[in-house]
Amino acid sequence: MSGHSKWATTKHRKAAQDAKKGKAFSVISKEITLAARNGGGDPNFNPRLRTLLNKAKAANMPADNVDRALKKGTGELPGVEYVELLYEGYAPGGVGVMVEVTTDNKNRSASEVRSTFNKLGGNLAGAGALAHFFNRQGQFIIEASKTTEDALMEVALEAGAEDILNNEDHFEVLCPMTEFDTVAQALEKAGIEPNESQLSYIPSSTIPVTDADTARKCLRLIDALEDLEDVQHVFANFDIDDALLDEE
Repeated sequence: MSGHSKWATTKHRKAAQDAKKGKAFSVISKEITLAARNGGGDPNFNPRLRTLLNKAKAANMPADNVDRALKKGTGELPGVEYVELLYEGYAPGGVGVMVEVTTDNKNRSASEVRSTFNKLGGNLAGAGALAHFFNRQGQFIIEASKTTEDALMEVALEAGAEDILNNEDHFEVLCPMTEFDTVAQALEKAGIEPNESQLSYIPSSTIPVTDADTARKCLRLIDALEDLEDVQHVFANFDIDDALLDEE
């Protein structure tokens, strides 16, 4: 899940996320399969795949799972044919939500996503309805203890990053989609390991959520969407006051 207050929200909900390791492995497996299918199974010639293999290692994903996902992507093992879809909708409070799905059954995914929005106070929107609220960019979240701002700027900006945000306890590096692999390689070469890295929908503007009840409803909807089998990532354009999370 990504929002303006991504890091604080992620830390706050870490215990809940730790319980979803099986789902996390499934998400990474699908990403590895797609990366290998689109760019080949050799990470030396497929930067996206190399980034995902590092992500799998950081998540302590079993080697057998990684190997299986790779071989499905290269065709060495039979596997389902995945398609990537994007759903757009609104959470309580008018918060915009983008839902990335990788599925072998479009009808199932559409039904589950729509039902989840409806049950938890949101509603699904038409394709393109939220496009002007988000920018598609590469995003790297790096804990502040891992590097300095000056060192990060030198590496990331030279590699093609557009912006580096200092959020006190973490840095956020943003780059064009086309430069994602180049920035990932530069960080890897410099020994700076991101806590999270992905192609994200970054809000161009955010909606402040100052009511505790609305904040809880938003997070409940996003949690439920993330729990769906076919959902890879969920992005929202909210700005939740950390104090509201502490009230839970």
